[in-house]
Amino acid sequence: MLAGGLLCTAAALLTGCAQPIVRMPGADGQAEAYWRGRLALRVDNSPEPTSFFASFELSGQPRAGELMLSTPLGTTLARLRWSPQLALLSSNGQTRAFDSLDDLATEATGTALPIAALFEWLQGRPATAEGWQADLTQLDAGRVVARRSQPAPAAELRLIIEP
Repeated sequence: MLAGGLLCTAAALLTGCAQPIVRMPGADGQAEAYWRGRLALRVDNSPEPTSFFASFELSGQPRAGELMLSTPLGTTLARLRWSPQLALLSSNGQTRAFDSLDDLATEATGTALPIAALFEWLQGRPATAEGWQADLTQLDAGRVVARRSQPAPAAELRLIIEP
């Protein structure tokens, strides 16, 4: 009995450290990834900072993917989809097109987010994104923190990844 309990505990600990990535071949044959969790974004706007909280599902790859943002109750706030040909934001029953992924992310969250770099960070690989510094030291615990100092306003993005 004790050995079975230790085995279950060890399995639970190992599962807690595993990266919640599901890879499957995409339309172009490249591996696609999937993460879900919660995010918090704080932007130090003047005169008053703004905050944004949501559940998220990120899938695809930097070149073509999707980011779903929802309330804790599961109501979809926004769906961001991008490919080399398009960048779309669906929210409030409307879909709008944007010139770039950066413009799309800015419209959805109020500030430019390094969505392409997120794919690297979530896989534990450092990536450069203008003005952003990511702390990946807690990735094994399912946490990523990224801070932007330049360009102003400063911003902080916190992710908690769920299995």
